Amino acid sequence: MPDTTKKKQSEALPLITINGDTLPQKEIREVNIFHQPKFKNRRYARRYGRLVYNVKKVYPYALYTRDKLSEINRHLLDLNTDKEQKKYIRQVQKEMMNRFENDIRHMTFSQGKILIKLIDRETGNTSYVWLKDLKGDFFAGFWQTVARVFGSNLKTIYRPDKEDYMIEQIVRMIEAGII
Repeated sequence: MPDTTKKKQSEALPLITINGDTLPQKEIREVNIFHQPKFKNRRYARRYGRLVYNVKKVYPYALYTRDKLSEINRHLLDLNTDKEQKKYIRQVQKEMMNRFENDIRHMTFSQGKILIKLIDRETGNTSYVWLKDLKGDFFAGFWQTVARVFGSNLKTIYRPDKEDYMIEQIVRMIEAGII
């Protein structure tokens, strides 16, 4: 007959020695706490809801951009000549335009501005810097001019502790699976 009594399982914690003292060590998962924003009126609540919608819409593009730029940089290290590198960059640009041109063209101005900020957040460099590094000064300058005409700036820096704190909170909630 099988033993049906439950045995208490004990877990031996790894030990660490600090200044001659041996202490048990346990890694604790990070816990994020989010407050429910309070709004002065319905107008601000709608604006926040729209911001959540826009961030949720463009955040996957920022993640894809981060991964793609990392892949491009790794691949460029394997190429020997400038001609091979330029050919590869043109090929990647064509692939990305075919895949995302329609989506990007149908983004609102607000979504475009958020995407520019999130690209900086995810990659550590502004969109302007990436264009300049990959395609050159003229190309980056041209697209910066186009962005400025439409009220954006490719040189926008993501500031999570200042004006972009709400975007940062929304991104963290997306990453935590809350929204």
